[in-house]
Amino acid sequence: MRVRAGVRSDVGRVRRHNEDNYLVGRRIWAVADGMGGQAAGDVASSIVIERLQVCDAAGPLCQDDLVAAVGAINQAILRYGSDNDEAEGLGSTVCGLASISLGQEQDHWAIFHVGDSRVYRYADDLLTRETVDHSEVEELIQAGKIDLSQARCHPQRNVLTRSLGQSPPPRPDVLLLPPMAGEVFLICSDGLTSEVSDDQIGQVLNGCPDPDQAADRLLRMALEAGGRDNVTVLVLRIEADDEPGSVETERAEDTIPRPDLVVAA
Repeated sequence: MRVRAGVRSDVGRVRRHNEDNYLVGRRIWAVADGMGGQAAGDVASSIVIERLQVCDAAGPLCQDDLVAAVGAINQAILRYGSDNDEAEGLGSTVCGLASISLGQEQDHWAIFHVGDSRVYRYADDLLTRETVDHSEVEELIQAGKIDLSQARCHPQRNVLTRSLGQSPPPRPDVLLLPPMAGEVFLICSDGLTSEVSDDQIGQVLNGCPDPDQAADRLLRMALEAGGRDNVTVLVLRIEADDEPGSVETERAEDTIPRPDLVVAA
């Protein structure tokens, strides 16, 4: 398969600092939304992406590799907060897509996440949210106590039940899917989904087959709707390749600026 990627990240219209970060790799594509304010949020998300970059470059992945990498990231964030008083309590979400090996079987996609950043899949004219937010509001929705319209303005909508930087360490949710040519994945921070509805997202992915144009359109919609948070949008279109079993990425970061990474020991 060949992966065509389009990505946009913006500070939004209210915040002063962009605490989001992203990775467009060869085997891993991810978004991280940092928490902890100016002193720590951008550091936390940078730790996430720097560690995932190492994992991406290490070679073929299995599911255990992915879970172990998330655990190591959690420890790195905790260690940074312990070593830097001004950053105590920092944390981050992470969500993404990885190409993993299942032995003799065809490689599969692994959708992974911790927190309320999301992964969507658009295929056969249908948009599906493949992640369930780790948040108090999501638990209220699942319990039938509030509906989606109430969730968008609920006072606890930003309270997470699972994030990186916690002790004991959170385990990521992982969903395995077989690859299919023509499918589209959207990986995004909640700065998009708090401003743009799922119906609107589906319309954009349906109407913009070019992932770069789709990412740009979704970002603009989030900003036009208020842009009250940092917004990061990563759109991946999966296409058939001449060499079965291979995964090649048309790398969007070669032309699109990204935040500097902060490497944590």
